Amino acid sequence: MAKTLNEWIKTDVKQAEKMSIEQLSNQFFFRDPLRTMYIDNEHFYSPADGTILYQKIIKDPTEPIVEIKGINYTLQDAMGDKDYNKPSLVVGIFMSFYDVHINRIPYGGYLSYKHIDAIESTNKPMLATEKDIFNGKINPANLEYLKYNERMWNKIYSPSIDYTYYLIQIADEDVNVIVPFTTNQNDLFAQNERFSLIRWGSQCEIIVPIDSRFDFELCQEDHTHVEAGIDPIFKIIYK
Repeated sequence: MAKTLNEWIKTDVKQAEKMSIEQLSNQFFFRDPLRTMYIDNEHFYSPADGTILYQKIIKDPTEPIVEIKGINYTLQDAMGDKDYNKPSLVVGIFMSFYDVHINRIPYGGYLSYKHIDAIESTNKPMLATEKDIFNGKINPANLEYLKYNERMWNKIYSPSIDYTYYLIQIADEDVNVIVPFTTNQNDLFAQNERFSLIRWGSQCEIIVPIDSRFDFELCQEDHTHVEAGIDPIFKIIYK
């Protein structure tokens, strides 16, 4: 369940630190705990276990989600699409070494996906951001990986509300692979169903275009630690 960053560090992280390096690397990191699959038509749930780095509405897709060393990281960068032009709510969730790395579907629908290569020849490391999280303060200068690293672009169409949203999985320098749990395009996934695994590090972003039919009300504070399929991240408010 959702915890403040300090609560999570004092409980989950401290408990994990009692394990040996072998247990952490070979067992704990690859855990896949059983979780109740909530079906809740009023909420989008977290797609990932991790810390919310930012959550904001971006009206102009060329404006920065964050500014990194004087360079803007925009919605178009996140989507890997220079033509993306929809005002959107974006929530970025950072997965540390101590987080479950199974990702889940926030709101049920048909999933399609594609891999987007890194802008440079190798991914940039995320370790500095992980250290920032454990120190309780996020430094935008350490988010350079957002601009350059390879990612998996996932599109989900939810027929129940006739709506399309996106999940962007961003790979760390040490990531072995982002593993979809289906080899097919447009497979149907239930809300909070497992859909992918990222091996080592990484970040997951949910991007929801603004729609005239409803608003989105955030459920969590910045820097809260959330769990995939358990914690709602925003509520649908119908107009």
